[in-house]
This record gives sequence, structure tokens and C-alpha cells, in this order.
Amino acid sequence: MSPTTTAPRPCRRARIRRALFPVLCTAVALLTATAVPATAAAPPGAPHSAWQSGTVVRTDHGLVRGVSRGAYTTFDGIPYAAPPTGPLRWRAPVPAATWHGVRDATTAAQRCVQMPTPGASAVLGSEDCLYLNVTVPTPKPNPKPAGQKRPVLVWMHGGAFLGGSGSDYSAEQLAVRGDSVVVTVNYRLGIFGYFGHPGLGSAPPFGLADQQAALRWVRANAERFGGDPRSVTLFGESAGALSICAHLTSPTAVGLFQRAVLQSGSCLMSFPRGALGPGTPAYEPFASQHDVLTAGAEAARQLGCPADDGAEVLTCLRGQSTDRLATAQLMQSFNRPAFGNALLPVAPDRAWASGRFHRVPVILGTNHDEMRMFVGLTLAAFPIRTESDYRARLVDAFGPAAPAVEAQYPAAHHPTPALAWATVLTDRSLACTTLAAGRAISTHAPALPLYGYEFSDPEAPVLTGLPANQGFPYGAAHGFEMPFLFSSFPTERPLTDAQRALSDRMVDYWTDFARTGNPNASDAPLWPLLHPSSPLARPVQSLAPGAGGIHPVDAYSAHHCSFWDRLPR
Repeated sequence: MSPTTTAPRPCRRARIRRALFPVLCTAVALLTATAVPATAAAPPGAPHSAWQSGTVVRTDHGLVRGVSRGAYTTFDGIPYAAPPTGPLRWRAPVPAATWHGVRDATTAAQRCVQMPTPGASAVLGSEDCLYLNVTVPTPKPNPKPAGQKRPVLVWMHGGAFLGGSGSDYSAEQLAVRGDSVVVTVNYRLGIFGYFGHPGLGSAPPFGLADQQAALRWVRANAERFGGDPRSVTLFGESAGALSICAHLTSPTAVGLFQRAVLQSGSCLMSFPRGALGPGTPAYEPFASQHDVLTAGAEAARQLGCPADDGAEVLTCLRGQSTDRLATAQLMQSFNRPAFGNALLPVAPDRAWASGRFHRVPVILGTNHDEMRMFVGLTLAAFPIRTESDYRARLVDAFGPAAPAVEAQYPAAHHPTPALAWATVLTDRSLACTTLAAGRAISTHAPALPLYGYEFSDPEAPVLTGLPANQGFPYGAAHGFEMPFLFSSFPTERPLTDAQRALSDRMVDYWTDFARTGNPNASDAPLWPLLHPSSPLARPVQSLAPGAGGIHPVDAYSAHHCSFWDRLPR
């Protein structure tokens, strides 16, 4: 499978962007939350009582004051790198400046510049955005024994490398119930995070470099918040999971984390042509350095920056306003991390398939109905009402192989043709590629602890903002597990009692894994190891509410992965 796609010609590229824009905008918005105000200026000084209450902590750059919220304490808007503005735009992150007195950490910093929404009058976010947030359990009267530290979970948000923020995720469930330290991170997005240009040479993907800088901050400061810097679990969803798969293959990430959880994203994930609407191109999450540099040179030309002098063109580009760069066209042109540099020497899918990944315990998983979210977003513009409509989509996506796919997924075996199409995309793009990633781990590192899951709640609350389509339930669609881990995620209704019990169990599994590298506990249903290289043992843990909702299933067979393994990509 090639990690690159052929760049479309300019006029075709414009048509594709127009088709993708509403889908990506809505998808990004659904997987992110409302913007929060910028951090207030830090007042000097701090009362001694604040220090004793645990709301003031000395980091390696200075004191920060958080806020106690009962069972937990939050420290928001802590800088982990200098603002990547002016001459630091499109440079690898550099350390933040130290400060005197006590820095206010009671309000989240601004999010990184986001892809603009249709009709927006101003850019959302700021280039001064390299901040993180820490959530810790409030100290109890009987503290932990001396020397005993909590595991640390570091969250990388999703949002197609175009949107999102660490502050969108309230981590109190993981911190309090899981007795852990949770860190959520902002990182550069779109053209600010993944731009390339010949004048920059083989610069790394800046957004991924930001994430590694945040992990270095965690290594230096975790113990100051009661965490264990030698027990760091990196976890993330969608683009966050893709980021983690990249770090698992990155030589510059050695030693920065000891465990990984990848939710709905793996190094082998891809979308076929037409997945986001008829005529849209195939999607691979990573791009070659050559392709990114070529796109950057074209963007510079469009922005009126001279092409004959490398230093001069970079000065011109760094002098462009944030508003001029944060257009839908430019943001969408640069949302795939580049490989062929020091951070990602080779394509992550190739590295993964050949065994060039860090040996750490891994959980990887998907949702049962992943692609229903993306299909549901497009049905108004591109309805799939008949078998003929369904067949046209198959031909667009799979060409000569379309009859074989239709034979495997006949429309008559599904409630509607639209649900048949969503099932095809779920199995081909996420379920089976994730299991293939697990198979690569099992092949090259058979002794490595490896666990798989499938979030399978058919009545999961629908994320706020998704359109209602008659006869098209969303089920366990992409991102629908998020409210079970983070209470801040907006949904159309709250969790039921049974779903809250599932939420508690998922939090326990995630934090037990962060603590030991094994999600199992004596009071929980057994989660078996995943051995995807064995034809007779491919169990992943089905996560659903109700009695018996948590149990091992053969996802490989359920998602027809033997068929997709045989089908050329």
C-alpha cells in the first residue's frame, strides 16, 4: 500500500476541496468542543496556603497555580514550548522561557489555529498555542506511600490534523477513578503544523514535533505532579491515534512513553476513492516529504512570495498574517504529516509492516460502525437510496473489484443501501486495517503485550451536530466512545445507567493498562491478549453496556477481513 496519492490538478483540486469542505468541517467540529478563552496574565506571588493545598506546583520553568475542583485539581495553559510565531513559525519547537513568581494556570490557553468554519468572520485560535493541561486527583488525608507515584496518561486529540484542542477533554474521570495524572496537549494544525517548502529542507512535521516536545516536558515534570515519568501512556483518537502510530515508528521518540493506546486510527488506515463523497480522492494519512515540499512551493507562489531565493521566500512566508494562511484551501492542503525526515525517516505504514516500531505494550481498537459518521454527514448531498446508487459508489471506490465487494456485501443483507456502504467502508478502512496493524505487532514482536477492542454500543449517544437521516442510525460510529472516557464531550443525551457502568469499566481498563501494561483486574471481565497472527485466536474485547456486553469477539471474521486481505489496494 503506497502512503502517497497523486496530487490533483489545480481545477480538480478546487472541486475536491469544495466537496470535502463541509464534511471535514463538520467532522472536525463534532470531534472538538467550543473554544475557551485565553489564559489570563499571571499575577505574581502566591499564598502559603495555596502551596500547601497542592494548587501550586514548581515546574522546571517556574511555579504554576491551578484550581482545586473537589476530588481533582487542574492546571491549565502551561507552556511546554515557546510560541511558534514570527521567526519561529515553521521551526521545530524550542523550550519555553522561564518565569518569575507564580503563573496562573486556572484557565485554558487558546487553541491552535483551526480550519475555518463556513461563514466565519475571524480565524479561530492563535499561533501562540503550545500549551498543555494537567489533571491530578486531589491529595487525600492518607497520602500514597512514600515513593509511590501515579501513572501518567498523555492525550493527543483528534480532528483530522485540522482542529481540536487539549482543553476540549475533561479528564477528571480518568484522574479520579483511575488514580492517575492526565495531560492533554495542544499541537500545531493544518498549514501551521504540516507545511513544507524547499527552503525548509527536510524539516520534521511540526505538529508531531510539538507532541514530542510535550512528552519531553512530561518526562521532566511528571514527578512534580505526583506522576511517574517512567510510566507514561500515550493515548489518542483518530488523528491522535495516527500521531501515536507515527511516534511508535519515530527514532526521535525513543524513551518518551512506555505504553500506547490507539483509538480508531492505525499506521495502516486508509480510505478508498469516494469514501467522503463521489469523486473524492483516496486518502492516506501520511505524505512524502517531496509531495509536501512541492505543495509548499506552489502555496508560496500563490501567496506572492518570490521563488528564486530560499531565505527571501521564507521571510515572505513568515511575514504573512495568520488570517491569510488559515484559509480552508491552505489548511486542507497541509494536514498530512510528512515522512522522509529525521522524525519520520520512512512511511509509517512501511515501518510498521516491516517491524520498525518501538516495543511497548499496545491497545488498539475501533468502533463497530466507524464510517457511519462520515457517510451520515454526506447523505444529504450524496444520497444512497437504491441498489443502483450503492453499486455506483462501489464502482467509484473499487473499480474492477466492485462486483466482488458487492457479492461480499449485498445490499439486500443490510437494512438500507446506505448502511451497506457504511459497513463496506468501516470494514475496509478501519476495522481490518487496525487488525492488520495488530498482526504486524504480533509477527515482529510476539512477546509484546497486545490488546484489541471494539466499542460496540449500538445505542451510544449521538454526538451533537450530526444530521438526522431517516433509516440511518449511527450506532457505534467514529468518535462515539469519547463520552465514555471524557465527560465534556457534547452529545444529544446523557449516558444511561448501563452506559455509565460501561464508562466506569472502560476508564478502569485504560488506567489499569497505564499502570501495569495489562488492562485486566480481578473484578473485571477478562480481556484476552490479541494474537492476530493465529487463525484460530483473534479475540478483541467487545465493549458494550448491559449484562454480558463486555466479552471477546472474533472481529476478524465479523468484518470479513480475510476478504479484504486478499483484495488488492
